[in-house]
Amino acid sequence: MEFAKTIHGAGTDLLNLISDILDLSKIESGTVTVECEDLLFTHLRETIERNFRHEAEGRKLSFTADFDSRLGRAITTDSKRLLQVLKNLLSNAFKFTDRGGVRLHVGIAMGGWTSDHPTLTQAPSVVEFSVSDTGIGIPQEKQRIIFEAFQQADAGTARKYGGTGLGLAISRELAHLLGGEIRLSSIAGSGSTFTLYLPLTYTGPAYARAMTSGPAATAYQPVVTPVIVRQEETIPDDRENLNPGDAVLLIVEDDPHYGRILVNLARDRGFKVIHSRTGSDGLAMARKHRPTAVSLDVFLPDMLGWTVLNQLKRSPETRHIPVQILTIEDERQYGLERGAFSFVTKTVTTDRLEQAIDRLKDFTTSRTRRLLIVEDDPAEQMSVTELLGANDVKIDSAGSGAAALELMRQTAFDCVVLDLRLPDMSGFDLLAEVQKDPKLRDTPIIVFTGRELSEQEENELRKKAKSIVLKGVRSPERLLDETALFLHRVIADMPESKQHMIETLHESDEPLTGRKVLVVDDDIRNIFALNSLLERHNMQVITATNGQEAINLVESTDDLSLVLMDVMMPEMDGYETMRRIRSNHQFRMLPIIALTAKAMKGDREKCLEAGASDYVAKPVNTDQLLSLVRMWLHR
Repeated sequence: MEFAKTIHGAGTDLLNLISDILDLSKIESGTVTVECEDLLFTHLRETIERNFRHEAEGRKLSFTADFDSRLGRAITTDSKRLLQVLKNLLSNAFKFTDRGGVRLHVGIAMGGWTSDHPTLTQAPSVVEFSVSDTGIGIPQEKQRIIFEAFQQADAGTARKYGGTGLGLAISRELAHLLGGEIRLSSIAGSGSTFTLYLPLTYTGPAYARAMTSGPAATAYQPVVTPVIVRQEETIPDDRENLNPGDAVLLIVEDDPHYGRILVNLARDRGFKVIHSRTGSDGLAMARKHRPTAVSLDVFLPDMLGWTVLNQLKRSPETRHIPVQILTIEDERQYGLERGAFSFVTKTVTTDRLEQAIDRLKDFTTSRTRRLLIVEDDPAEQMSVTELLGANDVKIDSAGSGAAALELMRQTAFDCVVLDLRLPDMSGFDLLAEVQKDPKLRDTPIIVFTGRELSEQEENELRKKAKSIVLKGVRSPERLLDETALFLHRVIADMPESKQHMIETLHESDEPLTGRKVLVVDDDIRNIFALNSLLERHNMQVITATNGQEAINLVESTDDLSLVLMDVMMPEMDGYETMRRIRSNHQFRMLPIIALTAKAMKGDREKCLEAGASDYVAKPVNTDQLLSLVRMWLHR
């Protein structure tokens, strides 16, 4: 029943949105005709009161419909369109009013419309339809934009009150079509008055008439600005000419200039090439062709490259494929932490791009991976070697920081496992030395430690190491999984027992069972959907519909394991809620995954700066979300 109600409600919202878009499109394209008739004012009053009397009673608001006795018997206009405008204005008035009331006044206007209006200034008589309320009002600086399509006065308006931001845009255009206009008077916090001015007898639209005869002659003719549609450039690739054993580079890049450069450079270095413009197409190509390597741009037309990377690294079939990221410098650490092989900025020279592709080609040439274990305890060394060892990995060990640095400078290691307690220097000192050396700084280093980390120590490690695994009950599985990720090991080629350990880590509900998660979202449909998903995986779910309630629950719930935080909420948004939670030292380690409908450049950084542990864009991919939940609960 709940699922059916949720689906029906969302479907109704979508149908209303489509209807509004079609309405606005018809008006702007000049295909809406005006069908004039005499509309009795008594009939108009009855219709309005019948439609809104119950609304007023249900909201416990007063409602009056005041018609001036000097009006006469009727107005000559398009009754359907007039009622559409009035219903929209009245619906808004009730929606944004919590106390007080709403008033409709209809009378002969003595002025108030634009002084040079082309039809109202020439009309013998003008009628005003004023809708006044005692609601939230509209700030002065927002009063112009609310008449634009998809605009509302505040980012939280749609979430708190609903709506698409199209109603007033449609009403304004209909007013122009009927030969009139809408004026607004409002004070934030004190209420608003929308006044529709129309000629008592319709004489034509407020805009230029079409240069044709017939019913469409009175349609509004907008100024049409030609839009130049760019033909998407197709870059020829080798997808139809692939053979077993070919070195194949999948290039996911929507910029044709960069796409052509990368294709040519890759072919010069012996790769066959598959090119994709979008993330979804790139994922499909990766699953179908299993390329040798991937070059991935972060900003794609349909999704963030990070989403593509996460999905590639979540699947056992594609997890081992090295992914080269093309993006901006400040995202380097984020990409490398999530299993990216390398990182290239788009501003680099062709020589640097050549070097990056050479590095990919060298890495993908069949060879044994090199792993260094930095641990001074011989028993721990043996234990980790036994856990991670196999035919595809050669393991070296170092018992001190100095020995580790010497080995790293002599040998190109693909990954390093580092204990923080060393006899000659701390793990922090070793990481600092690695960061100073340009040849070593991109080597994936996994900190494997049993010591309790302070907030400052953890922040320092996050900047320099690719992963932190705390020794505990599930730490062997996590260490195996993290090293497999950074070594780009083919899961299917690993011993069965180790394949099972990784599969259990990623797919089993064991780490989720009984764990308590807080879902914060002001839309009850989202809460319902997330609750249903998490409860199917045996998690205990508690919910909050606003920021302050979330903070109270975090502070009062002792066994809370995770928070899913919606970003766009009215009053206190998710960013501010996360900042306040993180301001309490007690909750600095609490995993918080931000959920947001935005996926634009900078939004991920904004989430992370506010205190999010990770970030998922809506609509939420359930597999991706569960993968992140598992990952953070393991950590």
